[in-house]
Amino acid sequence: MAETLSDDRPLTFEGLTAWLAAGAKPRSEFRVGAEHEKFVFRLGSHEPVAYDGPDGIRAVLEGLMRFGWSPTWERGAHGGETLIGLSRGKANVSLEPGGQFELSGAPLLTMHDICEETGEHLEEVKTVATELGLGFLGLGFTPVWRREEVPVMPKGRYKIMREYMPKVGGKGLDMMFRTCTVQANLDFADEADMIGKFRVSLALQPIATALFANSPFVEGRPSGLLSSRAAVWEDTDAARTGLLPFVFQSGFGYEAYARYALTVPMYFVKRDGRYIDVAGRSFADFLEGRLPGLEGERPSIKDWADHLSTIFPEVRLKQYLEMRGADAGPISRLCALPALWTGILYDPAAQAAAWDLCRHWTTEDREGLRRGVPKLALNAEVAGRKVRDVARDMVAIAREGLKRRNHLSGGMIDETGYLGELEDIADSGVTAAERLLDLYHGSWQGDVAPVFEAFAY
Repeated sequence: MAETLSDDRPLTFEGLTAWLAAGAKPRSEFRVGAEHEKFVFRLGSHEPVAYDGPDGIRAVLEGLMRFGWSPTWERGAHGGETLIGLSRGKANVSLEPGGQFELSGAPLLTMHDICEETGEHLEEVKTVATELGLGFLGLGFTPVWRREEVPVMPKGRYKIMREYMPKVGGKGLDMMFRTCTVQANLDFADEADMIGKFRVSLALQPIATALFANSPFVEGRPSGLLSSRAAVWEDTDAARTGLLPFVFQSGFGYEAYARYALTVPMYFVKRDGRYIDVAGRSFADFLEGRLPGLEGERPSIKDWADHLSTIFPEVRLKQYLEMRGADAGPISRLCALPALWTGILYDPAAQAAAWDLCRHWTTEDREGLRRGVPKLALNAEVAGRKVRDVARDMVAIAREGLKRRNHLSGGMIDETGYLGELEDIADSGVTAAERLLDLYHGSWQGDVAPVFEAFAY
């Protein structure tokens, strides 16, 4: 969803919280932004794809320009500019560190609009990729590639992150290079509305992780996990990840989140189109003009927004709330993720019912749930209940919320149909990851390679 970043004046702490608060909008203006990532691979060999070359990632970006996408350039450290993304209206295509292709969709009113936008994007990238001998795969974790096999995309911030990640966790590089997610971004009306939405979505985020579990393979064999992607986040960087217990404490609001963000170490400062490495340094020092190497300089609102984008909790606050807990998958589930959270968070009765599911959970309950879901998914437990049962209730609540929204396509079909696959998963108790494992142990005869044909876009 779009952010306005035009103010370059030095910030105060009050300015940090005011920027968060400025995201509030009337309910009549609520929209939903959908994002998803996907792996790019070579048809036939299933190898990852480098940036350069006549059939590389850059060539895909260039090919998409025929559909009206405009280029986004980044200035290199030694001059020259690199094509790193595309924009069309309020939608963007960007590159993740290992070449994962991401669509950050425009803020849209209905799930019908979102699914149409997603489908159009997938048709466009498939058209270009097929001409180049490439394909796209939607899983939460690359099923075969080793970390060292994945090419590095030429974006300045990723070089800084790549050097810093091993200092603070064992799997940060896996997160960068070997995972893909689907995300939904939702609005809030005021601080109280933000607090309520943040709490219910953060508590229930592991339930969404279980419903969307779709990454049981690592390096060509079962990993012992159903969401290998989710497990990576447990050992990435404790300072900037997790379920944020303070969100559930009395007094939480914009100011509390800003104070938390100030404690998260920085990655970079961007000046004149170039990234300055300040990894591990304090934004609080920057706010006071005491950032080593940039003494006397104070941050702008753009610096604050950049910093917030480097914080990775399961739900993230910027000028909207980002739901970040799901594995990538087929288009049906790319549409299902925003439908799930919209049904819950944009209908007051649904939000209240969803809060009733989890309001009694303790910090220990929530953390235990987060640890259990990557391995057990719907068979995990929380506060004495099976996750499968909580998931059934959660999807049913979302259905009622979407039904009351009553946004019809062609005047006849409401948004509840986008939940169909999630209802099947919750009712059966069988995740997409478990279905992949059944294929692996069955007709695939212990070979992961067929996933590139059977589950490519």
